[in-house]
Amino acid sequence: MGRMRIESLILGMIATNVYFVMNVDTKEMLIVDPAASADRIFEKIARMQGHPVAILLTHGHYDHFGAAAEVRSHYQGSDGKPIPVICEEEEQVVLSDPEANTSPMHGVSATLKADRYVKDGDVLHLAGFEIRVMHTPGHTIGGACYYFPEEHALFSGDTLFCESYGRTDFPTGSSRDMEQSIHRLLSELPEDTDVYPGHEYTTTIAREKRYNPLAIGF
Repeated sequence: MGRMRIESLILGMIATNVYFVMNVDTKEMLIVDPAASADRIFEKIARMQGHPVAILLTHGHYDHFGAAAEVRSHYQGSDGKPIPVICEEEEQVVLSDPEANTSPMHGVSATLKADRYVKDGDVLHLAGFEIRVMHTPGHTIGGACYYFPEEHALFSGDTLFCESYGRTDFPTGSSRDMEQSIHRLLSELPEDTDVYPGHEYTTTIAREKRYNPLAIGF
């Protein structure tokens, strides 16, 4: 992975993978899906000696953003402002609606407003990394994956799992969209891409082409 260091915590009621993506040269860090337990996230970042610059949300379900507001306010960027929460532009409808973001299932009624909205094909330059935004609806309407082409790494949220894929029966979900999103990932990304999903185990595009139940035609 060269200058990229990836560590993770499993947090929250549904065992969500929270990723810490650090540039080892600069110590700048991205936090992917800060699910819960902000104190544990702070401790992890301190141990890694990272300097967070942004939060990337793969989608707007509460089990992926539960600690986002607290984490955002805890760290400042070079401009002196809280670090931004970034999500796909269509996902704000999920973040803004407790029923859609499933927070009542966790015993709360929560909403979140992102600071920056991105869309399919956008290329971000954060923490010294180039990041390609891939809009992958299916689990939610504005689900997104973040692909780091130089590092051959994909953060897939609840779209692509190890030999599986995310549920499509939540508000704004779509089984047809999910199938199309999975096919897109498997067709466009190199087989040696490491996939870091929102739950359970890491995988690769090559493995998913062979074993994913939606990998029809591969």
